[in-house]
Amino acid sequence: MNLNEIKELTRIRVLGLLREPEAVFWVFAFPLILAAVLGFAFRASGPEPSKIGVVETTPAELVEALTAREDLLIEIEEFPTWDEGFIKLRKGAIDGLMMEGVEADDPPRYAFDDARGSSTPAKLRVQRALSLAADPESEPPLAEEMLTETGSRYVDFLFPGLIGMNLMGTGMWGVGFAIADIRRKKFLRRLLVTPMRKSSFMLGFINSRLVFLALEMGLLTTFGVLILGVPLRGDIASFAVISLLGAMLFSGMGILVASRARTIEGVSGIMNLVMMPMWLASGVFFGYERFPEWLHPILKLLPLTAVNDALRAIMLDGESLLTQGPELLVMAFWAVLCFVVALKIFRWE
Repeated sequence: MNLNEIKELTRIRVLGLLREPEAVFWVFAFPLILAAVLGFAFRASGPEPSKIGVVETTPAELVEALTAREDLLIEIEEFPTWDEGFIKLRKGAIDGLMMEGVEADDPPRYAFDDARGSSTPAKLRVQRALSLAADPESEPPLAEEMLTETGSRYVDFLFPGLIGMNLMGTGMWGVGFAIADIRRKKFLRRLLVTPMRKSSFMLGFINSRLVFLALEMGLLTTFGVLILGVPLRGDIASFAVISLLGAMLFSGMGILVASRARTIEGVSGIMNLVMMPMWLASGVFFGYERFPEWLHPILKLLPLTAVNDALRAIMLDGESLLTQGPELLVMAFWAVLCFVVALKIFRWE
């Protein structure tokens, strides 16, 4: 066994690893990003508190009962009406919603979504708080209302986020990888001697992505509506425009990411670095309300957050394109920025 030989080979492999952007990303950057994002979203050092919404008309004794014991970890958020709180519950911003009963002698109304992992512990904490305030030996009655109505389930919240994530993934990977691949094959170098403009080259890639958009979105949306029962309450035109803008935006982002990348590994690492924060922080699997409140304005400026919010508003709330002004501005800003910067820094070789 030659120790010098083994030492030299080890050194070569370590240097080779450090020269691969994709390897460096997955070994060093990805764990840090994942820990930071999930740490902010679920940042409590102990058990996660349950966020319970209460309507302003809820009797004061009920609210006091919920907050009397700090060890039960119940946080209260007040809403003017049941409908406003119900929207927050449907979006996963709170774990349960309570108000007084319909009649004077009726038990309190309590709505929750049993498909969410945090809903059952929240309900048990509410029951325990009410029993301690009344009779510790008995379980207080609650008029439970589980979210089973179409448009209010967790799958209804999740599906628009999956559509947005699909637009991001297919746009960035499909366009970015294609550019990196033809650069690796030295094909782009041949285009230097042609009169073709960079803008035409980039728009060709974006248009090719849009050719398959109708089929892709048609199949995915049909599956969600017919098989999963996800509602599509808004008009098809508004849904189509948001999908089109999202596809153009992420295609432009894919071009920007691949503007300087020379290898498949390089563009893959950069894409993961760009997409990973949006996978976790743009409200795909859980609402971004889980993050600290001071982060909410920043998260709303992420392109995937704007796409997801607009898709949910149209599909679940039946809103039109005209009500999505802030989201459209965010998408338009990122689309123009990515295209202009890519046009500026793109290189053929």
